[in-house]
Amino acid sequence: MQQRLREQSLLLAKGFCMGAADVVPGVSGGTMALILRIYPQLIDAIKSFDRAWLRAVLRLDIKQALSRPHLAFLLPLFVGIFSALLFFTRVLSLPNLLKTHPELIYGLFFGLIVGSVIILLRELKRLRASDLGLLLLGAAMGIFVFNLVPVETPETAWFIFISGALAICAMMLPGISGAFILLILNKYAYIFNAIGYLQFGILLPFGLGCLAGLVLFSRLLSCLLHHYYRRTMLLITGILIASLQLIWPFQERVYAGAGSSEKLISTSPVFPPGPNATLLGALAMMALGLLAVLAIHHYAQRPKALE
Repeated sequence: MQQRLREQSLLLAKGFCMGAADVVPGVSGGTMALILRIYPQLIDAIKSFDRAWLRAVLRLDIKQALSRPHLAFLLPLFVGIFSALLFFTRVLSLPNLLKTHPELIYGLFFGLIVGSVIILLRELKRLRASDLGLLLLGAAMGIFVFNLVPVETPETAWFIFISGALAICAMMLPGISGAFILLILNKYAYIFNAIGYLQFGILLPFGLGCLAGLVLFSRLLSCLLHHYYRRTMLLITGILIASLQLIWPFQERVYAGAGSSEKLISTSPVFPPGPNATLLGALAMMALGLLAVLAIHHYAQRPKALE
């Protein structure tokens, strides 16, 4: 019983970390799952909601409907994710901190991603010429997405549904964040305000879109991870490397609007200023993020209770 409680608490904490990452534009919950070493398990668990499960639900076969999906893994994880979304929008607003202290917040996530890239490359071991090609392809894909600019979009239910589907696909893919996709679609503040104040008229189509994206994209990712693991991880690593330009703490950020309605419309990396408190703080947060990843990786090498 105590071991079971420990496992659930650990998954809750990992979900909280994933939710916190998804609030930050440019950082992916999938990246955090990769850092926490639950990424393949997460994709397979999402995929477990299959036709057999749906047939059990339609037959009102409650026992099979509850036993078939990996609920013991998913429930505490998603409770942690939702708790983080509420906490970092209502209690401690990360979107506001990104405006007031962007160098510190992005510095932390920059260190996290650098650490995960180092670990991934080390685990892939010797890189061949074909591997370098896949790394470059992943980086090119990331650069293309990251250089898209926000566009004017409607606030109708059908578009909120599409936004949810695209955002959740990005969340599952390490290196491209759901929050960044919402920024491109000009729906970042709109959706996170709805989450913070539980506006169900917006959250319902968004949630249904997320569900559709989960069902379809998880199957594609699961197939790639099971049959083309090395190639898939090389592409993901390339996307992560490309994302560093977006996460670099020192950016020239352009906002549109005024006051609380300001929205980030473009960003481009710049050289840091001369030695000052901001630079030292950003470097300290980078080091903290890097050390955190290495510590998590070291801990994950022990025999895992969840396996």
